[in-house]
Amino acid sequence: MIKIIDCGSQLTQNIARRVRELNVFTEIVPFHVFPDSLPRNLEGIIISGGQFSVYDNKSPHYSKNILDGRVPVLGICYGLQSIVHLLGGKVSPAENREYGQTSIGLSRIYNSPLFNDIIHSRIDVWMSHGDIVEELPDGFITTSRSVNNNHISSIENSHKKIYAVQFHPEVDHTNYGREILNNFLNICGAIRSWNPEKEYGTLVENTRERIKGKVGVGGISGGVDSSTASVLVGKIAGRSYHPIFVDNGLLRLDEGREVMKSLSTSGLDVDYVDASEIFLAKLKGISDPDKKRKIIGHEFIAVFEEEARKIQNASYLVQGTLYPDVIESVPIYGASSEIKRHHNVGGLPEKMELELVEPFRNMFKDEIRKIAEKKLGMPKEIVWRHPFPGPGLAIRIIGDITPEKLSVLRKADAIFMEELKKKDLYYEISQAFAVLTNTQSIGVMGDEGTYQGVIGLRAVTTNDFMTSDWYGFRKEDLTTISNRIINEVKGVNRVVYDISQKPPATIEWE
Repeated sequence: MIKIIDCGSQLTQNIARRVRELNVFTEIVPFHVFPDSLPRNLEGIIISGGQFSVYDNKSPHYSKNILDGRVPVLGICYGLQSIVHLLGGKVSPAENREYGQTSIGLSRIYNSPLFNDIIHSRIDVWMSHGDIVEELPDGFITTSRSVNNNHISSIENSHKKIYAVQFHPEVDHTNYGREILNNFLNICGAIRSWNPEKEYGTLVENTRERIKGKVGVGGISGGVDSSTASVLVGKIAGRSYHPIFVDNGLLRLDEGREVMKSLSTSGLDVDYVDASEIFLAKLKGISDPDKKRKIIGHEFIAVFEEEARKIQNASYLVQGTLYPDVIESVPIYGASSEIKRHHNVGGLPEKMELELVEPFRNMFKDEIRKIAEKKLGMPKEIVWRHPFPGPGLAIRIIGDITPEKLSVLRKADAIFMEELKKKDLYYEISQAFAVLTNTQSIGVMGDEGTYQGVIGLRAVTTNDFMTSDWYGFRKEDLTTISNRIINEVKGVNRVVYDISQKPPATIEWE
């Protein structure tokens, strides 16, 4: 067991995913509720980053007792600065802040166990900080510095088993990040026993006990989370479980039919509800993305509740809630909960007074995919389907939503996906989609001038969706996609490709 103290970083979940990938079970706890008495099975503690300075009035201050040497501690970014501050060192604002890719030089004098088996003295890491360490607490040594600014980038106190890095080993942009985390787990002597596939049997038995002899309903979006949860419960409960798929009119071309077909092959009898007219009427004239999300979420609850009432004696609700959803529902003030409004099926249990069944609430998406593919035998099209936001195409149309705009975007997006699959690129790319911008441009078709819409294309590669890079298409592939969209989709005369990374951009446009 490794506990991660969340100090408000949007990357805290990534730390947990990386530790679990290394077969060690971990849980995230808010900084303000971490107990002074440590659990018996605790092997180590990781302190996350956060957007605050240690001197801010609202900065997260956890109990100093965790730094008493009983278990090894790893501080990351703010975690490093908070350790220095709590133990009597000095942290100050930097003249030259460090954001993004930075090179650090490792000290070979001390041979830190945190950098064990890293043969290079200089490695590239990902930084995100405006404060720096000026004075170390007693008993600490510097084990690396940034090459350009000579800032302290890692420290340790081997006697107290405290290690800390200013950079983020949990992101893909940091070279040897996984090795550094693995070295910390070795320092902890952590037991490598976590395996989501081995947990499957326990998960099935626990779910069977909860729903035995009961009738239930479930919401399906077509994504891997809700689909896998419904397939699992369907195999356990049979005909007494009633999954409901609400078509909000904001799906991609033929998506409703494809989702129903895919789920039927997994043995599910899904109740299909076409509520597109209701949603589009509520969204008429709405341009603000946050308002779009609110409206869609509210209407989904209303439609789902009405449909669920038709199921006699329904007593439980199945949701595909994952561990990140659970974490983000905890009231920690932090960047992770402020970037954009969530669109999961939140609020349904309270409103409907149904017992909530969430088989995967302690797992991450990559762990669910292993279960879906290896244990449940679900179709590849569902298991490895690119992520699709709950509000659907509403947040891929910049501005207000109209049937005409939806038609244009659906056709453009379908051409994009068709070409990716034709060229065997779909599963090489982590997420791809088209966006209908609110811009029109001058063009020429034949001998006539045009003034038509602009389609934006987005394709990224990522392992964690916390950081991502744009996919490097061959020129001829992009040309084919662009030409097809312009020639086949009326109302479009220009196609652009988004080459921004995350951060500073997000993957979705709204």
